Amino acid sequence: MLEAHVVKRRASFTVDATLSVGLGETCGLFGASGTGKSTILACIAGTETPDDGYVRFEGETFFPPPRALHERKIGYLTQDANLFPHLRVRENISFGVRNGARGDRAWIEELRDRLHLAPVWNEPAHEVSGGQARRVALARMLAPKPRLVLLDEPFTGLDRHLVRELLTAIAEWQRSLCFTLIVVDHEADILERLSRRAIVLEGGRIVADADWPALHARPATPLLAELLAPL
Repeated sequence: MLEAHVVKRRASFTVDATLSVGLGETCGLFGASGTGKSTILACIAGTETPDDGYVRFEGETFFPPPRALHERKIGYLTQDANLFPHLRVRENISFGVRNGARGDRAWIEELRDRLHLAPVWNEPAHEVSGGQARRVALARMLAPKPRLVLLDEPFTGLDRHLVRELLTAIAEWQRSLCFTLIVVDHEADILERLSRRAIVLEGGRIVADADWPALHARPATPLLAELLAPL
């Protein structure tokens, strides 16, 4: 499983959270903006280094000491697409499956079609729209079939109809590929579509770890009750 104790000092508070997620499990990180959710993902992925704690996955230690990013079996989608602007869309997506990585042509074509990228397949990455760039980044992240997938606000800039399609596709891919999935989003209904379990953060600390029905029935804090209240 993934086992992590992330300690990371910020200007206004310190993130100090311990979590474990089983192999093939899905889990949502939920809470108000600025509570440390993205920090936890970044420390697990290795783009940030924890000040203390540990990160372990499938028997391998990612921290301490910090393990090189390319040695981690992780797919990490940040809030920025971070495409290679000098490459075409298809080259961005296939970049991570070169040199014997776990990818194949049929899988790349499935990503292309289900993410509606065929119209821009041969376009330079710097010419696609923001929503298209998000989908290219998602395809590039999934192309090597990672064992652990971390999604940070994955549907930013996408219309609601496409979000519904992608929720279905990601859930199907998670089941077929059996990757462990951790998702950060500020909308509870999106997380509920992807995960049975939620870890709730306030001020860098975990205040609840339960399934969604339990959270709705007995919110752990007044802020959580407010975040879960129907609009």
